[in-house]
Amino acid sequence: MAKVYVGLGTNLGDKEDNLRVAIQKIEERIGKVIFLSAFYATAPWGFHSENSFVNAAVGIETLLSPLEVLEGTQAIERAMGRMQKTVNKAYSDRLIDIDLLLYDNCILSVVSPSGAELVLPHPLMAERDFVLKPLAEIAPELVHPVLGKTVRELLAQLNA
Repeated sequence: MAKVYVGLGTNLGDKEDNLRVAIQKIEERIGKVIFLSAFYATAPWGFHSENSFVNAAVGIETLLSPLEVLEGTQAIERAMGRMQKTVNKAYSDRLIDIDLLLYDNCILSVVSPSGAELVLPHPLMAERDFVLKPLAEIAPELVHPVLGKTVRELLAQLNA
């Protein structure tokens, strides 16, 4: 059984409900949700928007492979109404965003059969307060497999 951590974000519609629906669908399609952070109100990152975000982190136990988790999370995003992913770092408002942050201690860079790129650990997670705060709440001692620092240390470093 693999332990997987994902980050969730939304800045359109009923934000808290969007997160609750995504979490329910993760439990149905990906695996058992074993950790859930509080919901955090955050400012947009990487683009300007009038809409603030609500973010959370989830820990999951799954039998799925990393690519199967990616395909599952993208199917959840589509089912919830998200039709386009971020391309060339051109971020935009979104009903739901589910980012696969960590999959056990896996270090991976592959392209799925559907053409989606999967990089583990998530390449920007250590730069994003809105990812590290909720992740530090549920897994403060989790060690980033590339950087060799705990989530708590990464958050402290980011906020220094």
